[in-house]
Amino acid sequence: MSTSRRSFLAVAGAGAVTTAAAGSAVAAPATAGTAGSGRGEPLVAHVSDPEHGTIVLYVGTREVVVHDHDLVRRLNRAARR
Repeated sequence: MSTSRRSFLAVAGAGAVTTAAAGSAVAAPATAGTAGSGRGEPLVAHVSDPEHGTIVLYVGTREVVVHDHDLVRRLNRAARR
């Protein structure tokens, strides 16, 4: 099932913003200078399949799929704080 950026944001609401803020604080050292396009675009991270390490990044109007088990573990740890 494919999730569009619009439907994800409609369902996730404020929880997505909180998760993205917590996740970006954890991931910042690994991605410094690469988040967004450098034009102030919003960046939202959605862990769509934790078991397979799949993260969908919504950058402005783009959708980027990343597979990173370590990042999923760090985001989950940050969300539990």
